[in-house]
Amino acid sequence: MASRDPQRPNLLFILADDLGSWALGCAGNREARTPNLDRLAASGLRCENLFCASPVCSPARASLLTGRLPSQHGVHDWLRAGNTHDRREEPEGEGRVIEYLAGIPGYTDLLAAAGYRCGLSGKWHLGDAHHPQKGFSYWRVHAKGGGPYYGAPMVCGDEVVKGEGYVTDLITDNALDFLETCTLGEAAPFCLQVHYTAPHSPWERHHHPPDLWDSYHALGGFASTPSDLAPPAWVERVSIPVRDAATRRAYLSGYYAALTAMDAGIGRLLDWLEARDLRRDTLVVFTSDNGMSMGHHGLYGKGNASFPLNLFDSAVKVPGIFSQPGVVPSGQVSHDLISHLDILPTLGEFLGFETAGLGRLPGRSVAPLLQGRALAEQDAAVVVFDEYGPARMIRTVDWKYVHRYPYGPNELYHLREDPDETVNRADQPETRERQAALLHQLETWFLRHVEPDRDGLREAVTGHGQLDCVGPAARRWPRFA
Repeated sequence: MASRDPQRPNLLFILADDLGSWALGCAGNREARTPNLDRLAASGLRCENLFCASPVCSPARASLLTGRLPSQHGVHDWLRAGNTHDRREEPEGEGRVIEYLAGIPGYTDLLAAAGYRCGLSGKWHLGDAHHPQKGFSYWRVHAKGGGPYYGAPMVCGDEVVKGEGYVTDLITDNALDFLETCTLGEAAPFCLQVHYTAPHSPWERHHHPPDLWDSYHALGGFASTPSDLAPPAWVERVSIPVRDAATRRAYLSGYYAALTAMDAGIGRLLDWLEARDLRRDTLVVFTSDNGMSMGHHGLYGKGNASFPLNLFDSAVKVPGIFSQPGVVPSGQVSHDLISHLDILPTLGEFLGFETAGLGRLPGRSVAPLLQGRALAEQDAAVVVFDEYGPARMIRTVDWKYVHRYPYGPNELYHLREDPDETVNRADQPETRERQAALLHQLETWFLRHVEPDRDGLREAVTGHGQLDCVGPAARRWPRFA
């Protein structure tokens, strides 16, 4: 049976893929239909200022799981090779699989050691999808980082097979299958990770339920996202060209259709918990691996929507909801600056598992927020950091500075006056002192935390994907495409 012990709550962790913080109804989007996420937010705490650790999927997911920076765990870009044996899916991989996080514990390892039964349904994308890792005893995973929504590549032992039906429904079905097994046997808490591929591309009509796609396509203008913006002058290349209104309308129709279909799946999970009177015994966490620009700054995509790689808020800011009725206050909104690097220590304190053996991590616990209390002064961070290869960011409430080490240019935004990051004030005489202070703070922080043999500043990350390990486990293969 699942846990009914308030001191050892179950954990349902739901992770979206490429979901911008701007895209939820509860965040003020009047076009997105997200009734179940809205009810989840109404029953808990919504974090208005939550930031990923890197604005692309694999490094962001590795940081969520391990509590470490990309320059500590060595995953610096989306993993283009090493995920499966299937050469048709990964021709560069030559049939080899790579356990990118070998020897680096995740919080699911700690939960499994503490007696939790851990299950994963959906996207893994951290290498070797064929073998359960990180404490998971239930393993139903997507073979890659993305792909078609119908006939999606799914792992079945040593094989990659086409999944039946719409992949969002399949991920939900497998998650419910795991939950059903948790009703059998002795009482023990569960940790279920549900990693949807939605609303990641592709967005064309044939990839999604036609009624959903058509209902959004009928909206036409999509006032909830910018249109007709040109990319910044420093952008040399965009990864998803959108050159006309018809393409924009089609892509946004698919993006929102995928989001609403995922929301329906989340509703099924919440209904299952409520029908078995387990909502009050289960902490539900919802977030996304990274943010997403859908016309913001004239870009479509995340950090690798452009080259040089971007760290705009639309790429690094993610939704965040924590809910456990009777424990987490209902209907609350936090404006504290929070990082995905804070998730592991927060879960450790809230769920009561020991994290001291992990060494000094870059994040801090924000568990008091989940209990309706303000953060202690020393924990009320006013700064968050982000990295994508050799591009690094420091963000305060009022300012953001992005330093691109080999490529340039650098960016400085006064967010209080310019929340949309439209006026780059880097290298202006009147901001030179502030820029120098932010750069010093950024470099001091990274020097304190990075592992030199995994330092992203030394890697040729361009957004085209990672092919091999960085760090002690690196082999003779090229590391980046």
